[in-house]
Amino acid sequence: MKPVLPLLGITLAAAAATPLSAQASPWLVRFRAVAIQPADKSDAIPSLSVPADAIHVSKKTIPEVDISYFFTPNFSAELILTYPQEHDVTLSGTKLGTFKHLPPTLTAQWHFLPGAAFDPYLGAGVNLTLISGVSLAVPGVGPLDLSSSSLGGAVQVGADIKLSGSWFLNVDAKYVKLKSDVKLKASGAKVSTVNVDPWLIGVGIGYRF
Repeated sequence: MKPVLPLLGITLAAAAATPLSAQASPWLVRFRAVAIQPADKSDAIPSLSVPADAIHVSKKTIPEVDISYFFTPNFSAELILTYPQEHDVTLSGTKLGTFKHLPPTLTAQWHFLPGAAFDPYLGAGVNLTLISGVSLAVPGVGPLDLSSSSLGGAVQVGADIKLSGSWFLNVDAKYVKLKSDVKLKASGAKVSTVNVDPWLIGVGIGYRF
């Protein structure tokens, strides 16, 4: 039995390294509805008697388009896209205003059971969030501003479930590191840091071209 184990290992490694056959396109597009669940962690602001974690970013469900390219049956890269999303910001329950963010994310994924009816995967990559349209103010303090961008890591777990032909049901969860400094607009002085660090829980459909 001992010679079987090395042979099995070689076979699995060869399968993982084998390019996709002509009958399986390397392109997969997914359309998801994604619920954004922010962590809402923020620094205290002693000068304004604001406690830690008092700054909250609103939850929201957004549309998402994901384009994957498979280098091998097991290994793919996924670009995750949407359009700028607007969120409310509150301080201890009082609305301060809104801002918009655009969060393109690129991940590398490992698919454990390519070609199977249930194909789970893990992914890891990087997120670049671009912040714009900031309209925030604290009464008695004045307008506030946010950092223009945030660069952080992203991890992902999900599964493609075969429906019919080239169509799939997809479920996916991502955790993204996202933070921004909160600054006085007039002087640029930093008053707090907000760690949004959201979970993004998604469900949708995918099509393999």
